[in-house]
Amino acid sequence: AIDTSSPGGRRDHALLLLLYNTGARVSEALAVRSRDLRLDRPRQVRFLGKGKKERICPLWPETASALRRIIRSEATSDALFQSHQGTPLTRDGVAYLLEKYVRLVAKNNSSPRLRHVTPHMLRHSCAVALLQAGVDVTVIRDYLGHASVSTTSRYITTNLQMKRQVLDAFWTRAGLA
Repeated sequence: AIDTSSPGGRRDHALLLLLYNTGARVSEALAVRSRDLRLDRPRQVRFLGKGKKERICPLWPETASALRRIIRSEATSDALFQSHQGTPLTRDGVAYLLEKYVRLVAKNNSSPRLRHVTPHMLRHSCAVALLQAGVDVTVIRDYLGHASVSTTSRYITTNLQMKRQVLDAFWTRAGLA
């Protein structure tokens, strides 16, 4: 739904890709400066998380390409994600942007799940995707910057619930008890 032909659209596309690709907290993504990025191999971003803990996350080629399109080479100390007025985007601004794109998508899709998307859901979706891909929970903990595996274990529960829902839907659709 994002029109990447405009500077704002390119920014929004890069931001949403970064959030999902890395599972970053919104505050972490908004703190990224161009000096925190490595867009050639190995593509990666450096985040400063809770408790001033630093972590490095790999970037998909598509994310690196989107970020490359929004970097202003002369502004290594400025926030990468800025409003149209040139001020750093806020958490509320990110929530507004995501809601705007969800509304655009929802016009063509009646799925009720599209109506309650939050920025944190991108982080959650990243974690669940990693878990479903077979990534060990301790690696996911480090990837997300969690202090404890117990925080990350929420995603294991979610994954089991998703499996139950899929099986229930299958049995219902098949007409079997």
